[in-house]
Amino acid sequence: MRTEISPTINRHDWKAFAFQIPDISLTLELDNDLTTVTTQFTASMLQAGSQVLELHGEELTLVSLKVNGKLCDASRYSLDAQMLRIPLEEQHSQIEIVSQCSPSQNSALMGLYVSSQQLFTQCEPEGFRRITWFADRPDVMSRYRVTLIGDATHYPMMLSNGNLIDSQTLPDGRQQVVWEDPFPKPSYLFAVVAGNFDCREKRLNTISGREVLLQVYSDPGDGDKTAWALESLERSLRWDEQRFGLELDLDRYMVVAARDFNMGAMENKGLNVFNSAYVLADPQTTTDASYRDIEAVIGHEYFHNWTGNRVTCRDWFQLSLKEGLTVFREQEFSADMLAAGLDSAEAASAKAVKRIDDVCTLRVAQFSEDRGPMAHPIRPESYEEISNFYTATIYEKGAEVIRMQHTLLGEEDFQAGIKEYFHRHDGQAVTCDDFIAAMDSVYSRTHPGKNLEVFRRWYQQAGTPTVAVQEHYNAETRQYRLQLRQHNPAVGIERLNAAETPKLPLLIPIKMGLLDRQGNELRVELNGERHTEFLLELDKEEQSWTFDHVESQPVLSILRDFSAPVQLQYEQSLDTLKLLARFDSNSFGRWEAAQQLARMALLELSTDTSAPLTHASVQAVVQVWEELLQDHSLSPAYLARILSLPSVRELQTLQDPMRPLDLAQARHRLQVHLGERLASLWQQRFTQHQLPQQPYSPDALSAGHRALKNLALHYLCATTDAQALAAAQQQYENANNMTDSLAALQAIVYYAKPSVSKPYLDSFYTKWQHNPLVVDRWFSVQACSPQTDVAALRALMQHPAFTLRNPNRARSLIFQFCLNNSTAIHQVEGYEFWAEQVIALDALNPEIAARLARAFDNWAHYAEPQRHALHTAFLRLQEQAQSANVTEIVGKALNI
Repeated sequence: MRTEISPTINRHDWKAFAFQIPDISLTLELDNDLTTVTTQFTASMLQAGSQVLELHGEELTLVSLKVNGKLCDASRYSLDAQMLRIPLEEQHSQIEIVSQCSPSQNSALMGLYVSSQQLFTQCEPEGFRRITWFADRPDVMSRYRVTLIGDATHYPMMLSNGNLIDSQTLPDGRQQVVWEDPFPKPSYLFAVVAGNFDCREKRLNTISGREVLLQVYSDPGDGDKTAWALESLERSLRWDEQRFGLELDLDRYMVVAARDFNMGAMENKGLNVFNSAYVLADPQTTTDASYRDIEAVIGHEYFHNWTGNRVTCRDWFQLSLKEGLTVFREQEFSADMLAAGLDSAEAASAKAVKRIDDVCTLRVAQFSEDRGPMAHPIRPESYEEISNFYTATIYEKGAEVIRMQHTLLGEEDFQAGIKEYFHRHDGQAVTCDDFIAAMDSVYSRTHPGKNLEVFRRWYQQAGTPTVAVQEHYNAETRQYRLQLRQHNPAVGIERLNAAETPKLPLLIPIKMGLLDRQGNELRVELNGERHTEFLLELDKEEQSWTFDHVESQPVLSILRDFSAPVQLQYEQSLDTLKLLARFDSNSFGRWEAAQQLARMALLELSTDTSAPLTHASVQAVVQVWEELLQDHSLSPAYLARILSLPSVRELQTLQDPMRPLDLAQARHRLQVHLGERLASLWQQRFTQHQLPQQPYSPDALSAGHRALKNLALHYLCATTDAQALAAAQQQYENANNMTDSLAALQAIVYYAKPSVSKPYLDSFYTKWQHNPLVVDRWFSVQACSPQTDVAALRALMQHPAFTLRNPNRARSLIFQFCLNNSTAIHQVEGYEFWAEQVIALDALNPEIAARLARAFDNWAHYAEPQRHALHTAFLRLQEQAQSANVTEIVGKALNI
């Protein structure tokens, strides 16, 4: 049992560091078992007088300390497990620290660690302190000069941030290289990589004509899988130049793939370290979705070069300053790449598909987070362990807050605000308030009488607001009145101070339009202006708008493009939803109406699991799905989204108490029903969207055909029809790409008997056993299968290819089972298994353990018997958790 209590860090307690450290020189004598680090810098007091220099450090051995050239004994400083404190008297003091760390013993993968016998670093948020003692906080920005020394055979390539300025062979046969980063940066952006790699590179000229070198490093033998990553990097560079006017500021930009990595990737200045899953790609081993994920993550980290590196966050409370803005930029980049080269209609559909995917992610991950004990604003007020705040709220909701500003300002003014932000703060560590002040300077200038003061509350308040909708139509005056009321009760830690700090209304942009009963858009008047679409600014608890020249009772299309991260409280009839699903000109609105029909049907079925499939809502879904399947004006990619049923995890966010087993059963029943009732149409789509045998391409149109074809295959196989399962087997055997191969394998494993699926699982593993990323997919297919229970999962953990030490492998099996196997995990033995794995991971990698612990932190929202079983599991975690990461999650979960 963990006995020490982690201190709570409060935003308002932040104080500037007492010293400036403008330059730092690091010499690392690299060795997997014991690396020696010599750190040299000058600490300059901001105020005259005696000061104590406080330097963070963890799991380090102090070899020596010098101040102004004089060796210090233990009486000249104090040292504990987390801090080295050095009393200083002079205005400027030269510090030299020699320390040692053990990369091979570092299973937490924070700081300097070993992966595949190569050395990597991960320093965000607080990993630099595991490399050397330093002021490991984001507001201390220094220019780094890094000397790397190591055995030339073991470390033929030694990389760090910035530009390579020297390389030589030492008299003892070791190699020495020197890297210099010309831009000040915080310690969390420091990086070192050393080992033997394949390298793919390309030289090109930036928009100003300056030549730069782009490089992608990977394990030996994987170089042939890095072409897409390098192409994605070039596309990111060009897009940032064209859309935002931002140019690469270094002579070279490096991306390195690591097998063992806690995150997706890390934006270290000029030297991005990536999880190999987001670098390596080829048609035989990579799905369409992974191709797009690689492009998106490459873009995300590249865009951080400005929104995160050149302007960084002052403290970790401001994390969304860089992450929310960069996720928004990544989303816009991905949408533009999907639409590239398409005609206007196809491009609009491709962008709608991207928006739908982003909203689905937000609803599943972030809306659920807002219901749990860790709910927090995008700028948190406090934390115990900062690693626990790399959340969907910081990233996805943070991006939605940026998107709302883009919606309010428009593209031109938004770009002007971004330029103002860089003009004011380039080279600084700043706050969310600084960002919105820059945007507000443009908004208030171009929108007289308006400002973003009320909008700032999105940074201060947690929770998913509910917007209640009421309508009234007056046929005599031909006026339509829309009344909106917002409600956002206290959530998470807010509930402790709800009485003292009541929540205030937010500024919520609501995009809407009106249709007639035939599905035609209405051109109506509001405040003297006539349009077919309006942007309403809801900034009070309750407001109403009156539209004129409305010739007939309209149908409301509201929250178009998901213009704000809110939930609507709006009673819509089945007929209204069917009309919107057929005719809404807004692609997101049309998808949302169809999904709302499916949600209504599934929630009704889950309340009576034995009821026949005769509900009016079920029949409405069948009718709309039938019409959509016959609509050949819609792109295959869009159809693949609109015809997919909501996931159990999304449906849970709409229930209180949550009944996941009933939802899973209801979803399966509706899937089978749709498969049976519309079998001939699914078969037509499955046949129609077969692509001719030609070289694979991950382009949006081809990927859309595969997505719809494979969705049809799953609907057909869900019925356990012998011909459908035979088609899946044939597709598996003939597939020339991983997308089709994996979709067929999933259909066989999910819907066929184990005696039928086992030979296919065995053949898949035999074929791909030497490719770790594909083996991850093999584990995931089985983890998510409705036919896999806890006993089967435990057996898979005994497979020679499984290890908890590799984050990708743990995510592929343990996380997938706990998050996406609703049938098996929501049992007493399922929760016991989950708690057991959290404890096991906590001993190895607390960051990964904490993420698994959060899978059920909203346990109090479950119905019985799940609620009691989860409470028991959390009590077990409370007794056995060791790390601050897991302890914070468990403590807040039990404090509901």
